[in-house]
Amino acid sequence: MKKFKERLKELRLDKKVSQKEISKEIGLSEKTISHYESGYSEPSLDILVKLCVYFNVTADYLLGLSD
Repeated sequence: MKKFKERLKELRLDKKVSQKEISKEIGLSEKTISHYESGYSEPSLDILVKLCVYFNVTADYLLGLSD
């Protein structure tokens, strides 16, 4: 099963957006998005919800609990 960091990066690349674009839309720093994708940190619940809405996916999908 894919982990959060892998799914996040995969979704970003599929949507052809930069970390900077996501960070502006979600209201985070670009460095924070980079940390999520590298597995250095994980988002809070409210940020997870914002990412799900942005990518139009479920939390289960983004967390790697479903396909």
